[in-house]
Amino acid sequence: MHDTLTALRLEARWALADSLAMARRNLIRYVRSPELLVFSTINPVMFVLLFTYVFGGAIDVGPVNYIDFLLPGILVQTVVFGAVQTGVGLAEDLSSGMVDRYRSLPMTRSAVMAGRILADTVRNVFVVLLMIGVGYAIGFRFNASPAAIIAVPIVLVIFGQAFSWISAAIGVTVRETETAQVAGFVWIFPLTFMSSMFVPVHTMPGWLEAFASVNPITVTVDLLRGLSQGGEIMPSLWQTAAWTVGLVAFFSAVAITQYRRLS
Repeated sequence: MHDTLTALRLEARWALADSLAMARRNLIRYVRSPELLVFSTINPVMFVLLFTYVFGGAIDVGPVNYIDFLLPGILVQTVVFGAVQTGVGLAEDLSSGMVDRYRSLPMTRSAVMAGRILADTVRNVFVVLLMIGVGYAIGFRFNASPAAIIAVPIVLVIFGQAFSWISAAIGVTVRETETAQVAGFVWIFPLTFMSSMFVPVHTMPGWLEAFASVNPITVTVDLLRGLSQGGEIMPSLWQTAAWTVGLVAFFSAVAITQYRRLS
């Protein structure tokens, strides 16, 4: 029994070390290709500025400032859109033959996907903090306790994991960079716009409101609004947790199964 536990601990240690090595490799790539990081931050900045100054005056969100209503939605959009890069990166490694090289090395197979997701998580943290800074520059303000404020980026990073696994499942299934990018955005765009990200759901037609109310993006955006402005969070918290756990459990199993079938 003791030998079995020792072997399991050793295997877990090697898996973690391999995953960190792959994450380092992917982060070095971001450093050497800064334009990838730059363009991944330009889109959310444009959304914040355009919706705040172009549409903000036409959208009624009640007594709160529109920027306080908008920024939590943009933060969720940022991590969800950024998750597409997980599938694109995996598809690129598959199409270029890098994964075949990894298989010839004495490394844990799961490290390829785990390292990619970990690197993209680090990138998400940077972009989220940058977007909060941009929001502050144009009028966004937190109106909550320090603990709630700290919880905002934590929720975003955890929720982003769910969509990274969805993207990973797409990437190892289609195995082509262009297809992975198109397949990633083709369902994310309608999912984000059919939510409370930019407008209150009660302004939508009845059938769309019913969908938007249970949309995982809606419940997460509502949770972030409650955290950032000191509002009610418990209903949204449990729904966000349920969606995140369910999506990670299902799509991680799909991604790992598809990856194993490559061998």
